[in-house]
Amino acid sequence: MTPLVLATLIAVNAQQDTMPDRWDSLARFIEASIAQQAFPGAVVAVGRHDRVLYLHAFGRLAYVRGRPVTTRTVYDLASLTKVVGLTTAMMQLVEDGRVALDTPAVRYVPAFRDSAVTIRQLLTHSSGLPAWKPFFQRAHSREEMFALVDSEPLEVPPGTRMAYSDLGAIVLTQVVEHVTGQRLDRYLQAHVFRPLGMRDTRFRPPASWRGRIAPTEMDTAYRHRLVRGEVHDENAFAMGGISGHAGLFSTAPDLAKFAQMMLRFGRTGARGHSGTGARGHGGTGRIVDSATVAMFTAVQDSAFSSRALGWDTPSKGSSAGDELSARAFGHTGFTGTSIWIDPAKDLFVILLTNRVYPTRQNDRILRVRPEVADLAARAAAK
Repeated sequence: MTPLVLATLIAVNAQQDTMPDRWDSLARFIEASIAQQAFPGAVVAVGRHDRVLYLHAFGRLAYVRGRPVTTRTVYDLASLTKVVGLTTAMMQLVEDGRVALDTPAVRYVPAFRDSAVTIRQLLTHSSGLPAWKPFFQRAHSREEMFALVDSEPLEVPPGTRMAYSDLGAIVLTQVVEHVTGQRLDRYLQAHVFRPLGMRDTRFRPPASWRGRIAPTEMDTAYRHRLVRGEVHDENAFAMGGISGHAGLFSTAPDLAKFAQMMLRFGRTGARGHSGTGARGHGGTGRIVDSATVAMFTAVQDSAFSSRALGWDTPSKGSSAGDELSARAFGHTGFTGTSIWIDPAKDLFVILLTNRVYPTRQNDRILRVRPEVADLAARAAAK
């Protein structure tokens, strides 16, 4: 076991709080949100770069006869896949000089139709690609999905509009796979999840996990069954469950390990590499350099959008709430997940829910996320 993995495991398991009452307001708010059916259950994790301050499970997997949620409950992360998985892979490839941010994506994905779109524009959702298309209605494999995305016309010229795009993330998925020669899930397992000891994070969870996976939606339009243990996103499902835009499943303790890594290398004055040598299993456990974290989590053009590279940053009305600093970075997931990491406050806030159960029409999560971020930040400051 590498020193980084060992330190991370110790930090995540250190859950004693000398002021447990300070979390009462947060707990009451989550319980009230469950009573109002914002979601049937949730797990909240709050911590710093070296310890977990608060880790608690609430509610049940389903509203009626559901098992109680535990801190080991596995959630479909939805678009958190973009930052925990895809963006981390891009950070490594940029750091190693294998991908250049201002190089056209076509250099790495020759089939991509537009030669002007750069890697940076894909990461900041300013490529001009549409936000989403129901390609799952036509594609029945990853190859067919890639072909449809690569041939999709731009809606506007690159760099003229910020439009959050799953299609852009699918192009970046191909960049990672073309450059590394590995399918995205295998690359991430070897270079991110295994070195961090994230044993409950993966695409396509095995059947043995099913009992602790939160169900998502009762799908009445596409799969015609309760979706549980398979990716909720239809385009990702058509790709066999493995894509950079959606598909990851994980737990709050695993995400805490990831957030702590980002805080350790994102804090001012933090050391860069944790050693020398190869990444991944058998190496030093190095994930990314502190300079790379700083580059990818900084707003690229505040006059244009709040986007960093892959990550988002706080903006008016965002899920970050009002208490986090301008240096914070985070993301949300359609299924009811969110993660915010603030190097200035040395703080992370993770919220995992299955708010789409039994239907995606439930949007109460929109008011829950910023309040959770605020309550967590206030409690941590006491």
